[in-house]
Formats: sequence, C-alpha cells, structure tokens
Amino acid sequence: MARDVTSKVEGFLYFLPLLAAVLFLFLYPLLYAIYISFTNMSLLHLFKYKYVGLLQYEIMLRFHYLSTLLENTVIWTLGSLIPMMALGFALALILNQRDLYGKSVFYAILILPWAFPGFISLLVWSGMWVNPYGFMNRYLLPFLHLPHVSSTTVSGAWTELIVTNLWLSFPYYMTVFYSALQSIPAELYDLADVDGAGPLTKFARITLPSLKKTIAFVFITSFVFTWNNFYPIYVLTGGGPGISTETFIVYAYQEAFTYNNYAFAAALSIVSTAITIVLAVIVLKFTGVLEGIT
Repeated sequence: MARDVTSKVEGFLYFLPLLAAVLFLFLYPLLYAIYISFTNMSLLHLFKYKYVGLLQYEIMLRFHYLSTLLENTVIWTLGSLIPMMALGFALALILNQRDLYGKSVFYAILILPWAFPGFISLLVWSGMWVNPYGFMNRYLLPFLHLPHVSSTTVSGAWTELIVTNLWLSFPYYMTVFYSALQSIPAELYDLADVDGAGPLTKFARITLPSLKKTIAFVFITSFVFTWNNFYPIYVLTGGGPGISTETFIVYAYQEAFTYNNYAFAAALSIVSTAITIVLAVIVLKFTGVLEGIT
C-alpha cells in the first residue's frame, strides 16, 4: 500500500513541472486578461486604473466592433481554410497515384513554399501585389485575363489575403493528407478493382473513411490556428481598407500596441477566445468529427 502511494507521488512529481508551465504560460495570462478587461487600463491609466465593469464590452457592442470583427474573422478563417484543405487534398491524391512518373520531383517542388520563412514570404507577396507594378498585377493576372487586384478595395484586399495564405499553407495540408494516404493498405484498392469498383466508388468507400481521423484533426487544429493567424493580415493589408479586413487578433494587437488601450484589447481577446470555444463545440457536435478522433 505504501509502495503504491509512493509511486503515485513520484508520478505526480514528474508531472508537476509540466503542470506548473501550463498554469504559468496559459492560465495566468488568461485570468489576468479577464481581470483587466473589467478595468480602464490604458497608457493614461497604466498604474492607477480602476474597475469599470462591463464598459469595454458595452463599447464593443455599441459601436458594432463585435459584429464587424466577427464577420471578418469568419470570412478569413473559412475563406482560407476551405481552399487550403481542398487544394492540399487534391494534390495529395495526385501524388498518391501509383503510376505517377517523377513523383519525388513534383513533391519537392510543391513543398517549396513551406521551405521559406513565412514572414519573408509575406514581404515578397506584399511587393508582388503592388498595383500596377507588382508581378501579380503586371504579368500574371493579365496573362490569365483577370482584373487587377488592389488592396484599396475590400474585395481586392480579401483576394490578396486568401490567395497569399493559400500559397503559404497548402504544402502543410498536402503533406499531412499524402502521408495519411500512404498508410491506406493497397490491398483494399486491389480488392475493389476485383469487385469492379470505379474511382469514385473507391474514393467514397475506401479513401474518405480511412482519412476520417486525419481530416478531423486537420480541420479542428487548422480552424483554431487560422482564426488566430496574425501575420498575413498585419503585413499585407494592416486590416484595411478601414477595418474591412480586421480580425479579432489583429484589432486587439492594434488596440494594445498602437493605441495603448490594454483593457479593450483584453476584452477583444476574451471575446475571441469564447467564440472560438463555442464554434469548436458546434463543429464537434454537428459534424461528428469527434467520433473520427476517438
């Protein structure tokens, strides 16, 4: 009995550093952000701030910040996530073909965007989107008979963001899905060929069910990551024109470090976190992806 207690205590002691790190790096900042969101902390009241109740949240609702930022963040998240997953999945299916010649060469070329630092790539893309002298507006879009894209318009700004994020992120999805496809036993497809199953039948009856766990994992983690993805918007558009491409994370950063309104920035962060949790629960509940994980 004493030996069992000792082993449990030893196990807890091994786990204690991780628990302390989680509490210090996650729980404490979260609780502190909740606390200051109920104050008027700013550069003017940095040391002598006071409790103001729900004032920051009332301002958020009264001036329609919440609805605008929520709409922009949903557009950014789903507008980026759906094309990224679709393109990554399609390229993974192509690479997984048995008779594809030069597969390793194609794979090496396709993961090149992943090899460059993200921030450097964003700076390069920022120059490529310059209208009318950037590469996209001067050469590629006219070659494709597409209109020029300008960050001074709402549609142009969203196009820049989503296309650039697609370029930066599709290699990750392609790699994850390609690795998952490699794990599907080839015998399943051989048996399907014997039964006379076509490509669509094999895709619906073998490929998709086998990738259910992978798709669930990628969707949930990427949803949260894209929701809080800061650098593309900050570097390419800065949230403009106006606040038409501002998301919760970008606007909270600007409120904190540009306008020094720390209490309002904390309130934005808390609302964003709460919405993310609610949306994650809805996704888990109504899409059944949790069953794929478990």
